[in-house]
Amino acid sequence: MKTFLITFLSDDDGAITVDFVVLTAAICLLGAAVVNAFSGEPIRMANNMSNFMESQCSGGVCD
Repeated sequence: MKTFLITFLSDDDGAITVDFVVLTAAICLLGAAVVNAFSGEPIRMANNMSNFMESQCSGGVCD
């Protein structure tokens, strides 16, 4: 693995740079898709928790 990394970093061919850019772009797009898919869930959970807490009685006094 160390030999592969040294060879990868020392290679001056442009194809490796292109491959690295494409791989990095794919990872970024995948991360953005995952964040977008789950971004609404924490807000919904926070709203549900807030509604639940507001409906609870405190010290025997209910609104």
